[in-house]
Amino acid sequence: MHLDIPQGEFAGFIFDLDGTLIDTMPLHYQAWDAALQAHGLTETLNEDLFYSFGGVPTVRVAELIGAHYGLKLDPVQVEHTKERMFLERLDKVTHVEPVVAFARRMALTHPVSIATGGMPEIAGPAIAAAGLTDLFKIVVTPQDVAPGRGKPVPDMFLLAAAKMGVPAGRCLVFEDAEPGIQAALAAGMQVVRVPSRVV
Repeated sequence: MHLDIPQGEFAGFIFDLDGTLIDTMPLHYQAWDAALQAHGLTETLNEDLFYSFGGVPTVRVAELIGAHYGLKLDPVQVEHTKERMFLERLDKVTHVEPVVAFARRMALTHPVSIATGGMPEIAGPAIAAAGLTDLFKIVVTPQDVAPGRGKPVPDMFLLAAAKMGVPAGRCLVFEDAEPGIQAALAAGMQVVRVPSRVV
């Protein structure tokens, strides 16, 4: 994997979690597919549809997928089922090694943080399973911003920058999904696009 790091003096680095630091997107897809079938989906979840929601909070994804397939779902119940099925698969989590290696190098001299669309009860165990808890002391989730202000809205990245004590314009963001890229750009930050899926 090649990471196209832009030129410039950056004062802080913000990383998305799923598909950026850790290769969990296939695990999330498997969990979504199983959860939705448990809640009435009668076909395999479209993988392209799933990937188009990268970085979007889980309940909202349940609403969007339900609408796409014309399912009458309780999004909160689907979220609980999906998250349980994801946690059962965490023993299979692996690093996106080039991104983690870069984060470790930068953390020696700069503040680093995570801004993830995953809620704390999921993001925390995933970070721990990947052995990254000591590296990232600052973790921002949708719970830390106002309802509806997750990606692609810039609030999570702006909060991560504030927690690091770094101006937004001097942060470099690593992201794999379009909503997160939009959020970082809206925050006035430069972005490194991480390929999370080999098509």
